[in-house]
Amino acid sequence: MITNVLVVGAGTMGNGVAQVCAQSGLSVTMTDVTRAAAEKGLAAIERSLSRLLEKGKIDEAARAAALGSITLSTDPAGAASGADLVIEAVPERMELKLELFRAIGSRAPSHALLATNTSSLSVTEIAGVSGAPDRVVGLHFFNPVPLMELLEIVRGLGTSDATVEAARTFAAQIRKRPIVVNDAPGFATSRLGVILGCEAIRMLESGVASAQDIDLAMELGYRHPMGPLRLTDLVGLDVRLAILEHLHKELGEQFRPPSLLRQMVRAGRLGKKVGRGFYDYPSEPSK
Repeated sequence: MITNVLVVGAGTMGNGVAQVCAQSGLSVTMTDVTRAAAEKGLAAIERSLSRLLEKGKIDEAARAAALGSITLSTDPAGAASGADLVIEAVPERMELKLELFRAIGSRAPSHALLATNTSSLSVTEIAGVSGAPDRVVGLHFFNPVPLMELLEIVRGLGTSDATVEAARTFAAQIRKRPIVVNDAPGFATSRLGVILGCEAIRMLESGVASAQDIDLAMELGYRHPMGPLRLTDLVGLDVRLAILEHLHKELGEQFRPPSLLRQMVRAGRLGKKVGRGFYDYPSEPSK
């Protein structure tokens, strides 16, 4: 049974993963490259829990217990020595992930699961540098992690049956619904999600309709909770561009990034996290 979780990366995905683990009664260590970055992630968790408290979704005792379960660190390799599960949530760059798995592979206990939150990169390649490919698995969470029910479990070429079953058990512990997919570029979710977003951007680029109407078409006509352009803003235009570039290289022309997407990333219009993407987002008042 997993009781101690190490989350490497305190950004949007990392702090979301840390929050759901802490709310599920697990002990969590969250690391980042600097103490300030780790503290920024913890502050995001505090704001998220406070919103849940205000809405009556949790009580003060649950909020305090979750926060009390989280420890901060800047030493992921050292923290790995006490983990039952390591979840990597660093930026979507293969070289960063390989460097991390080289470092933690020899430091984590022999029973520990080693998981990557990659949305499109090869789990098999990441596992290859870990020294324990049978214990490496993809755990692809979705943003915002505390609200999204799905957990995509990605099985690398060397991932054992026992690791997949342990990942399923972990999903139940944190109240997520898992699907299991084999390691292929984009897995199931990113491959389907980005192709829809890519076509929506091309439609906007060629003047088929406004961003609002393209999104509304999918929300009302196909019952999507959020249109593809607003979802791209939420994920981050730079993140979507990186995924498309990888899938274009691996799978072909249907994933070639639209020129408009490249232009917007170059202009710094990265989506909700910077206040402007396909839509504008007013700044939230600081608390």
